[in-house]
Amino acid sequence: MRLRIYRKPFRINDWRKPGNCTCVKCCGRQKPLSSTSALGMGEALETCRREFLQKFSGIGVLGASAGVFRGGGRSILSQNSRPARNQTLAPLQTLREQFPALKEPVNGHPLVYLDSAATTQRPRAVIDALGNFYLHDNANPGKSLHALARRSATLYENARGTVARFLNARGPEEIVWTRGTTEALNLVASSWGGANLRNGDEIVLTVSEHYSSLVPWQIAARRANARVRIMDVEDDGRLRLDQLDTLLSERTKLVAFPHVSNVLGLINPVKEICERAHRAGALVVVDGAQSVPHFSVDVQELGCDFFAFSAHKMLGPMGTGILWARREILENMPPYQVGSNMAHEVDLESRSTHYAEGAWKFEAGTPNVPGPVGLAAAIEFLESLGRKDLWTREQELTRHALSAFKEVKGLRILGPTEPDNRISVFSFVLERNEALDIVKAVDAMGFAVRGGDLASLPLLRRMGVTAAVRASCYVYTTAAEVDLLVAALQKERRGFS
Repeated sequence: MRLRIYRKPFRINDWRKPGNCTCVKCCGRQKPLSSTSALGMGEALETCRREFLQKFSGIGVLGASAGVFRGGGRSILSQNSRPARNQTLAPLQTLREQFPALKEPVNGHPLVYLDSAATTQRPRAVIDALGNFYLHDNANPGKSLHALARRSATLYENARGTVARFLNARGPEEIVWTRGTTEALNLVASSWGGANLRNGDEIVLTVSEHYSSLVPWQIAARRANARVRIMDVEDDGRLRLDQLDTLLSERTKLVAFPHVSNVLGLINPVKEICERAHRAGALVVVDGAQSVPHFSVDVQELGCDFFAFSAHKMLGPMGTGILWARREILENMPPYQVGSNMAHEVDLESRSTHYAEGAWKFEAGTPNVPGPVGLAAAIEFLESLGRKDLWTREQELTRHALSAFKEVKGLRILGPTEPDNRISVFSFVLERNEALDIVKAVDAMGFAVRGGDLASLPLLRRMGVTAAVRASCYVYTTAAEVDLLVAALQKERRGFS
């Protein structure tokens, strides 16, 4: 079966109409896709759409990055070569088969999952790791107790070591398990903020903050009678770094900002901001929820003081997160919560209570052992694919998507429309259409996208809107899926208008 690759986005009905089909096997012809065929899409997402997804998965991006799942960075396709089926379809399609949820039907249509910035799907390797723990090792961990407790403790601490290596932390004692990025940032605001912020102190935040970072620091500042100062963004969403030195002062105690914006997908210059903040005597906390899933992060190289991310945004389980902090900072922070596993030698005289050291001081109560076990499996899965290769493929997918979205009349991408220095997260508005109406309409056709204020209303208002639709991609996303969304948006725009 020979396939012709087109630069213009695929139209769903073009696959269904024999006269426009590009598949030699189906109709014996190779006729260019019609530019008007998308106008009558009535039954666009039927059984043939499933076949479309299966046959065209990844073709638009694998030409530039076919080595992603085979090792090596060289493309297996020359500029004028005719791709063979096993050369183009097998790598990405084989990867997608590792994600059972991608096969789920939605409203009678195949699922097109474009909500990975909210949570990713899980591969079988992670699902199996969770199942195996409950099947074979389920116990409250204890290094010196019964066999299952010892095995549980070993898995738990091995996972901590995996994360420490993954972030290039100085050691596992700098890795605190939390329920997610939200709890990690609340921990810093409550524990470090409560111990260090005083009347008149200042905290520098950005317009780009997710609520998980903005609100905890607002509360911490209010409790200490400190002041929150805000760094603005350019009209395209890039941070106004020219304002930073003006915002920093001798009263600045902390600077907080996202490594990557959850709305615009823009990568912020962490190292530069950290250097400038440290010169002013301030600590830096970085929200890494959207960066760690997409490219390698070295916390020592970045130079920050706190770094937080979530497992569920990088193929791991929900309810599991990480706070990395410098050991010397953790040692000087009071406990966030207290209870078993972090409090020792306790009697009725509380003054004699001994707390665990390092990261373990912040992990009271029965731990969520399968969460870290699942995260460790997710890390190993991602690394087995080659993170540099994955990043190369994502950059190609980003270029493809930004070009495809330009085909939709009246659609405005929030932030820069150039692919440089951003991940495959695309927030947009469609003129004369409400964000949630678009989400509802495309959901009826099997698309999973997110809409609303995206927990970042200040940034949206800075962009001139109060709600947006967000389509976000990940390692399993194909160019064909992006093209299907573009075609659906074109259809729905006509229907709404």
